[in-house]
Amino acid sequence: MLTLEKFEEASEIVKKVTLETKLVYSAYLSAQTNNKVYLKPENMQMTGAYKLRGAYYKVSTLSDAEKKKGIITASAGNHAQGVAFAAKEFKTKAVIVMPTTTPLIKVNRTKSYGAEVVLFGDVYDEACAHALELAEKNGYTFIHPFDDPAVATGQGTIAMEIFQELPLVDYILVPIGGGGLAAGVATLAKMMNPKIKVIGVEPEGAACMKASLEAGKVVTLDSVSTIADGTAVKTPGAKVFPYIKENLDEILTVSDEDLIVSFLDMVENHKMIVENSGLLTVAALKQLKVKNKKIVAIMSGGNMDVITMSSVVQQGLIMRDRIFTVSVLLPDKPGELSRVASVIAEKNGNVIKLEHNQFVSTNRSAAVELRITLEAFGTEHKQEIMDTLQSNGYKPKLVRTNI
Repeated sequence: MLTLEKFEEASEIVKKVTLETKLVYSAYLSAQTNNKVYLKPENMQMTGAYKLRGAYYKVSTLSDAEKKKGIITASAGNHAQGVAFAAKEFKTKAVIVMPTTTPLIKVNRTKSYGAEVVLFGDVYDEACAHALELAEKNGYTFIHPFDDPAVATGQGTIAMEIFQELPLVDYILVPIGGGGLAAGVATLAKMMNPKIKVIGVEPEGAACMKASLEAGKVVTLDSVSTIADGTAVKTPGAKVFPYIKENLDEILTVSDEDLIVSFLDMVENHKMIVENSGLLTVAALKQLKVKNKKIVAIMSGGNMDVITMSSVVQQGLIMRDRIFTVSVLLPDKPGELSRVASVIAEKNGNVIKLEHNQFVSTNRSAAVELRITLEAFGTEHKQEIMDTLQSNGYKPKLVRTNI
């Protein structure tokens, strides 16, 4: 059961290992939404995510005999590190089954806490099935990433901290994958203030909780597709589902495109790295039809590999028209490239790549294609550059940008 007594107990216990993630007031997001927006930066936790809370509290509830036998879980990231860290603190053996596709940096970070890592399967479901087999074979205690009341209680300690800092909070936005975090936060929040609104946020391509609530029971999606890998869950937790159903006011869904834009917002306006799943609540702010409310957006984690980060930044710049590619036709003769460059320079466009195709026409002297990838200040500046090229006779065409 998720009770106030257990939430209070968990809040004291997790303080031993969690960092103080004080609310960050966002002047930028507040101005964008006409509300008072605060960020709960769980991306700043020691393991890079809130998962440490639930894992540590869960392990603290185990008997000495259970701890002696060891614990096991399956995860491709944040939960793995949370369980590994908790096991290290309680001096118990931890086995973490991770999919073979898990990025090396996450594998190494999990190992750095002293856990034994077993790579198995291509996806989480296969890794989880193997972890359950190992648990039965060796007597390990399996710690579920989300479908466990004790884990959900540990995650719910976030709500306790929010109320301590902002007692008059009106809305709390919480990311949803399997539902452990949302169940804990929503249940405790309603205990502390029945009038508060708690809104869950899922990726459009993995909205298993929304589908389950609409069906009135836990359902499994046929497939999931989202860049928010931490919340790419087909089936929500059956044990936490009743708490979600009772205490969550609404579920919003967010597109991958909105997550990409939100990543840029965090980097540029708050100098913070937040993983895609952690940005769900930030991306959903613009969907709220309220004004002058105190809103807290929980940013659940910040574990993001550099390659993914680079891809998200590039796509975000393209989506905001700060990078674009234009194709122009020009005669294949000396001076033409310099002339095009001068036209672009007049409007302060910055050329970052050129592609010269001499074989677009059988008559090279009549026309060759030049593809120019440019940096601009935004949509208005991009249009100015396009208009200037047009007025100089180049007939520019926008083409797909590949950086």
